[in-house]
Amino acid sequence: MPRLSAVFAVALLAVGSANAFADAASHAADAERFLLLARADKLAAPVHAQVQQMFAQRFAESGSPKGKEATLERYQAKANAAIDSAVGWDKIKPDMIKLYTSNFSEPELKELIKFYQSPLGKKFMQKMPELTARSAQLTQAKLQVAVPQVNKMLQDMTDEIAPKKP
Repeated sequence: MPRLSAVFAVALLAVGSANAFADAASHAADAERFLLLARADKLAAPVHAQVQQMFAQRFAESGSPKGKEATLERYQAKANAAIDSAVGWDKIKPDMIKLYTSNFSEPELKELIKFYQSPLGKKFMQKMPELTARSAQLTQAKLQVAVPQVNKMLQDMTDEIAPKKP
């Protein structure tokens, strides 16, 4: 009889583990679905654009002769590959899924997915880059008022804590 109980316990544990694994896989799948709807697979795009701009600017500043554009393009392609090898979707996806599954339950992710698939959610995603950029501009403009004050405070503190000269 004790042997039967042990077999039953192992069977229950196996079934429970399988269910937990299935739940974890389902949770991860929902996280990935949400991340794709939220365009997380495009997170590197602004980095690519910034690096492309940096190379183009350096190319222009160097006074490169005509006909050397292929060199610029070759280096831009190499830079894109370097960026992708560090933060391409295939590199960051597992960590992003882990981040979202640890912060959102599976039902919450399902609700987020439902929202992002709705007309309002789609509009939100369409408008988000512009809203983020404009919000940053507004904040930067307002912050300009405080920068001189903060710089003065920084200098005052530096003057106050500096050793006094005899």
